[in-house]
Amino acid sequence: MADCKNFNDNKEICNCTYSCSKKGYCCECLHYHRKRGELPACYFSADAEKTYDRSINHFVQLNS
Repeated sequence: MADCKNFNDNKEICNCTYSCSKKGYCCECLHYHRKRGELPACYFSADAEKTYDRSINHFVQLNS
């Protein structure tokens, strides 16, 4: 992955509990989830994030 000047700051505030190579690389994470029709963990509360349901439908249900 490309160097990211914000990597350390991003990794510190990332609320994703799933370990992957994109943690701290927000651009890569967003791209990955957009391709899958999902949103990244940072769009969800801590409890919602733990379900690993990153779907847009799940996000809408939680925020309606």
